Amino acid sequence: MTNFICQTCGVQYTDQGEQPSCCVICEEERQYVLPSGQNWTTLEEMQNSNLYNNNIVKEEKGLYSLTTNPTFAIGQTAYLVQHNGFNVLWDCITYMDDETISKIKNLGGIDAIAVSHPHFYSTIVEWAKIFDVPVYLHEDDRQWVIRPHENLHFWSGEEFSLKEGLTLYRLGGHFKGGSVLHWSEGNEGKGSLLSGDIIQVVADQNWVSFMYSYPNLIPLPIKKVEEIAEKVKLIPFNRLYNAFHRKIFNNANQAVQKSATRYIKALEGELFQT
Repeated sequence: MTNFICQTCGVQYTDQGEQPSCCVICEEERQYVLPSGQNWTTLEEMQNSNLYNNNIVKEEKGLYSLTTNPTFAIGQTAYLVQHNGFNVLWDCITYMDDETISKIKNLGGIDAIAVSHPHFYSTIVEWAKIFDVPVYLHEDDRQWVIRPHENLHFWSGEEFSLKEGLTLYRLGGHFKGGSVLHWSEGNEGKGSLLSGDIIQVVADQNWVSFMYSYPNLIPLPIKKVEEIAEKVKLIPFNRLYNAFHRKIFNNANQAVQKSATRYIKALEGELFQT
């Protein structure tokens, strides 16, 4: 039996004897199927190709980013947060190998994994098995789990404490269970928010935006953006990291608030005339 991986979204499927007929995640409007059709690989094929490696970079004290080179699938960044002897892997990347495992163990290993939304479920079961840790996903996104496993744990409600100072908040939006991770001691105690792409840092890294579908440019409704901004306003953070190695270094909460205001004015036709 083989665990096939979708080459477009990077999510690994449960054991089966042949390639899946389709990727249910990519066929939904928040993703896409390439014009050339659906393509599949396996983790073993990726490792044996000698094409890929993972870069692990220190972003600040207690925070390391993980990215795959060359870019695979969506190309997201995962983060290893070190907090008072407790290490959490925030979001996940598909590729892993012995070198990656060794480097992470040298950094103290992983005590838990938490993922913002289904597009980044990738090979979470492989990571959970190798490090023997729980994976925390919001129950509102349970239907998108393609490879069930006993290490997957579903939390409910609006917030969940991984450890004192490490809290998951459900914001919804991009996905109903879309979540962010608040790290209270990040940015030298000023607080950091790791947002996946539930809150997306844009090209002008003084701003963020919000979307239902990023590749297909489907916006979120005004009411949902207002709800996200209100929830975020109550979280104390000065810095924000998204899933594509973009950051707002200072005054990040204020940036989210002003961005939500701009977004709403744009949808209401008050920001510009065209």
